[in-house]
Amino acid sequence: MVRVLLLVLLLLPGFALSDTSDLYPLDSEVKEERFRSLVKELRCPKCQNQNIADSNAPIAKDMRDDVYRMVAAGASEEEVVSSVVSRFGEFVRYTPQFEGRTLVLWATPALVILVGLMAIFVVVVRSRRNSETASQLTDEQRRRADEILNDTGPY
Repeated sequence: MVRVLLLVLLLLPGFALSDTSDLYPLDSEVKEERFRSLVKELRCPKCQNQNIADSNAPIAKDMRDDVYRMVAAGASEEEVVSSVVSRFGEFVRYTPQFEGRTLVLWATPALVILVGLMAIFVVVVRSRRNSETASQLTDEQRRRADEILNDTGPY
């Protein structure tokens, strides 16, 4: 009984990792490769950080079915992606296209780095300026410091 259970446990991961070509047969290797790349490129709207190839959500299955149907009909990658984007929105792309409305998305990392570098520059300049002015003592201050340092009082 233990051996049977162990055998089943060893075989289960293989079933889970089965290839999508078994479920979605296409008539040419080119179409199969296009289908595999598309389902890995498109994001599941429900899972949010999983592509539709790996997702078990019902909406991901619908999206895979749509992609399969379009690839089988001979649609290009651009046509498939634009169809899915028009239905589910720009979110399904892992890398959204550069447009006016996505300018903030693409520019934010550069702006954050630029602001951070400017803040570091300002802090360094101020600390240098403060250290230069703090090290300049007047003659009276030097005399007083020498008296304090050389004083061998009762303490």
